[in-house]
Amino acid sequence: MNIKAVIFDMDGVILDSEKLYVRFWREAGRACGYPFETKHALAIRSLARPFAIQRLRGFFGEDFDYDEVRNKRIELMENYVEQNGIDLKPYAEYTLKELKRRGYKIALATATPPERAKRYLTRSGLYEYFDKIICSAMVKLGKPEPDIYLKACEEVGFSPAECIAVEDSPNGIQSAYRAGCKAVMVPDMDEPDEETRNMTFAIVKNLKELLDIC
Repeated sequence: MNIKAVIFDMDGVILDSEKLYVRFWREAGRACGYPFETKHALAIRSLARPFAIQRLRGFFGEDFDYDEVRNKRIELMENYVEQNGIDLKPYAEYTLKELKRRGYKIALATATPPERAKRYLTRSGLYEYFDKIICSAMVKLGKPEPDIYLKACEEVGFSPAECIAVEDSPNGIQSAYRAGCKAVMVPDMDEPDEETRNMTFAIVKNLKELLDIC
């Protein structure tokens, strides 16, 4: 396939953090007076801010105060992470180490702000494996638009066709697919629907299986 680089989403792919986002979106939403459920949190996985606002106002009405709820979610989650850390997804470090040994460029494409992404990766012992870290704040439009993956490909110096993009969510898969990357899904909180499956190059059970593709 002539693959030269592997670009990873962070939450739900290498860090077992999506379950925390779901938990604390729900808790924050309810603390702010909204009947926030798991399905609402799952619907905004990997979505950039403008798209997340639009989606949540579709659920809760135009008066939904995104900033209030998001700030509460950040507060709750940061307190939890400070005390407990974040678990790694199975085979995360093993896979990154092996990809590095094989000579691939490794990048991150995440909706998480740069400072927080660096802090989470450093605390988890994974920061050193990444050649480039690209966050949605660095591009005009975040996921599900293709901008962040196009930027990641540019940063590692290869065309999208030479890059595998590893995602766990439909929004992330759509972003990678639209950029022209080979989108590989590692399902996390739920299984892909038919539309998502049609955009994937492969679906693997865990990160170790990714090595069979590379």
